[in-house]
Amino acid sequence: MTHDNCFLLGYIVRTHGTAGNVVIYLDVDYPDDYDGLESVYLDIKGELVPYFIEDINLQKQSNAIVRFEDVTSIEKAQALVGNSLYLPLEDLGELEEDEFYYHEIKGYTVVDQNKGELGVVRGVYSLNGQDLVAMEYAGHEVLIPTAVDIVLKADKENKILFVNLPEGLLEVYLSSDTDSENVPDDAD
Repeated sequence: MTHDNCFLLGYIVRTHGTAGNVVIYLDVDYPDDYDGLESVYLDIKGELVPYFIEDINLQKQSNAIVRFEDVTSIEKAQALVGNSLYLPLEDLGELEEDEFYYHEIKGYTVVDQNKGELGVVRGVYSLNGQDLVAMEYAGHEVLIPTAVDIVLKADKENKILFVNLPEGLLEVYLSSDTDSENVPDDAD
């Protein structure tokens, strides 16, 4: 199994108790879909290693308490903290025609309904509960909120992400260069 044919499911956040349980954060829209999960791949030093799940207990806020097979002590569990969890792409559910998974839009051309073609999607970040599409534009990384009135649709056939950017969003990212250029050298 390789990273190319898997998707990021979440992360091991911390240990839970002394018997080897861990708390995982499920970085997905519908955590309940993974309630019956039997196994995952852990990214350990760049390699995907299969881990079998003995028990999973979904909690609030996309967290779950998990007991992995053969992880029976807090020391073994602590060694897993911080590692990413992956599942094969074929485990993803089918989406409606106008829906997409974030990993699918990497490399898509971003086209704004007012400004036209802007740049290319580099990835998607999840920051404090807000998902942001990262786009390269005029030599700058621009973060686009994934709200439904901003990210309109993805044309999978032509690899285009259609957006309606808020007024001034691009200028915010471009103006940081000119602001720093206007600061005097002795302004510390």
